[in-house]
Amino acid sequence: MKYRLTLRRFLLKRKIKNQRHQIYIKVQDGHFHIEGVNAWYSFLRDPYHLLLTIPWTVFMAIIGCLYIANNVIFALFYMAGGDCIANAKVGSFLDAFFFSVQTLATIGYGAMYPKTVYSNTIVTIEAMVGMVGVAVLTGLSFARFSKPTARVVFSRVAVITPYDGIPTLIFRTANKRRNLIIEAQMQVYLMRDEVTIEGQFIRRIYEMQLLRHRSPSFTLTWAAMHQINESSPLYGMTPESMVQTNSTLVVSMSGIDETVAQLVHARHTYAAHDILWNSRFVDIFHQTPEGHRYIDYRYFHDVVPLDPA
Repeated sequence: MKYRLTLRRFLLKRKIKNQRHQIYIKVQDGHFHIEGVNAWYSFLRDPYHLLLTIPWTVFMAIIGCLYIANNVIFALFYMAGGDCIANAKVGSFLDAFFFSVQTLATIGYGAMYPKTVYSNTIVTIEAMVGMVGVAVLTGLSFARFSKPTARVVFSRVAVITPYDGIPTLIFRTANKRRNLIIEAQMQVYLMRDEVTIEGQFIRRIYEMQLLRHRSPSFTLTWAAMHQINESSPLYGMTPESMVQTNSTLVVSMSGIDETVAQLVHARHTYAAHDILWNSRFVDIFHQTPEGHRYIDYRYFHDVVPLDPA
């Protein structure tokens, strides 16, 4: 009986250890989902990256808890020294706690002050911890505020429609900030399941050529177009074959934000179900009777099927 329990514990520990080295990839509606990717709790072994990834509310909550815990610990040290703080009640946790707050923040009202070698030693240690803590908090806050972000929206679907007589893959992008993204670049990749001649399964990546993959200034909208000709990886594919091969389009856009003069990135994926064949986007560019043009973003994601005739 004892041998069975020992063997069971060994197998359980081995199973848990193996799970740490396994990454699960799930396919849902044609999209690949990697468990734990981009989740703040997946960076527990990297505290710096964790503090840069968690939401602001969680970040402030952690800082608040650490601040209170630090003052509680030093308050207990002061209480352990007996009558070591002038004008503080002996054994009073609140007096020791608020003295710790004043020391950590270098406030120094003067009403309470250390009067023994023991308390001066603890004050010295706490002052050092306070300076390091302020430096770390300042660096983390600056890093979080200074992270460049791009507010770029992609159309929910992509369409395949004739353009200049050639079947063309088209999707839309728009800059939600209305500022300039200078030297914007866009890359599109097709990822699909294939089997090599040797019978080995592979997830192959193809780079797709766009009619225009660069823009000197991305301000409003951008319609990305890829012609499906003999050199296109989509040539000869059908909606059914795209689903069977788990085909996915990965769009990567980058450029320099004129406001902060930093590189920004945006990314989007289209699964096979997100690509509508024989459809076109609703036109969002309109003209007023005075000859002016305007863009109606209400129809940014809308598509209509092509006329069968």
